[in-house]
Amino acid sequence: MVVQGSSDHQRRLTLVRGGPARLLTVRDVADWLGVCTAVVYALVADGRLRHLRVSNAIRIAPADLTVFVAHWTRTAQDRGERAP
Repeated sequence: MVVQGSSDHQRRLTLVRGGPARLLTVRDVADWLGVCTAVVYALVADGRLRHLRVSNAIRIAPADLTVFVAHWTRTAQDRGERAP
């Protein structure tokens, strides 16, 4: 898919239809982290978990979830704490 910009620059968008790179739902992330959806909503609200909104739905890219887990794992290990 090609999108025309106002300055005639073209940006390419990759359309993802399922598969390993699909956007994750709040429930997907909660299941993966082993927490309830309220915890994921709180992480999103606090700005600790990068996300995007599609209309009124929250979606998380798998890469952003990986970054979140890696960051909090390192931070917790550095402080001798458990990750949230």
